[in-house]
Amino acid sequence: MLGHPIGEIALLAFWIVGAGILVGILAGLFGIGGGAIIVPVLYEVFRVLGVPEDVRMQMCIGTSLAIIVPTTVRSYLEHKKKGAVIVDLVRIWALPAVAGVAAGSLVALYAPSSVFKVAFVIFAIFIAARMLFGGDKWNLGTELPGRGLLLIYGFITGLFSSLVGVSGGSLSNVVLTSYGRPMQQAVATSAGVGVPITIAGTVGYILAGWPHMAQLPPLSIGFVSLIGVALMAPVSNYTVSYGVRLAHWLPRRQLEIGFGIFLAAVSLRFIWSLL
Repeated sequence: MLGHPIGEIALLAFWIVGAGILVGILAGLFGIGGGAIIVPVLYEVFRVLGVPEDVRMQMCIGTSLAIIVPTTVRSYLEHKKKGAVIVDLVRIWALPAVAGVAAGSLVALYAPSSVFKVAFVIFAIFIAARMLFGGDKWNLGTELPGRGLLLIYGFITGLFSSLVGVSGGSLSNVVLTSYGRPMQQAVATSAGVGVPITIAGTVGYILAGWPHMAQLPPLSIGFVSLIGVALMAPVSNYTVSYGVRLAHWLPRRQLEIGFGIFLAAVSLRFIWSLL
C-alpha cells in the first residue's frame, strides 16, 4: 500500500466506491445483497491495495458483516410488520446462532486465511448447485423438526455465516423451505435470525482483528474497514436499482443460472489462490 496515510485512505476510498457500484448492480441483478457478493469483491479490492494475504479474507468477512447489519435489521422489521416472521423460531435459533458466530470469531483470531477460503468455497458451491440444478425441490419433511435439531441448525447457520461473511439467509432459507415453510415465511424468519448473527459477527471480528491492527488498512477497527462500511453501503444501495432494471429484462431461470455461474467462478478464484 502507499506509504502516506492520506494516500492510503484516498486509494482505499476510491476502490471501495468502485466496488460498491459493482456490488449494488450485482445485488439488484441477482436479488442477493449479502456477503456472497460483497466478500469476493472486497477480496479483489484489498488484494490490489496490498492487504497481507494472511488477514485479507478475515478483513473481507468482518467488513461484509458490518455492511449488511442495517439491511438485515430493516428487512426483519419490514417482514415483521407484515406478520411473516416465525417469531418463536427466531427465539429458538438466536442463542445457538450467536454461539456459532462466537466460535467463528475465535477461528478468525487464530486460523490462517485458507480456512475462510475453504469455507467460502463450500458455501458458494452449495448455493451455486441450488441455483444451477433446481435446489428449491429439496425436501426434508412437511413439518419443522424438534427443538434439538433446530438448535443444531441454528449453531451451524451462525458458524458458517461468521466464516463466510453472510447474514445466514441462504442457509436458513434452505432449512425452512426444505421443511415445507413458504418462501415468504422463510425469507422473513431468516432476516430475523440474521440480525443477531450480523451484529454479533461484527463485534466478534472487531475483537478478533485487534491483535492484527498493524497489518490492516487505515481506519480499520479490528477486521472491519470503517471506510468500507461508510462508503460501500450507501453506494451499493444507490446502484442496486440499475441491477433491478436489468433483472427485469431477464427470466428468473436465467438469473439463477447467472448467479450460479458467478458463484462457481468465485469458487474457482479462491481455489486457485489456495494452490
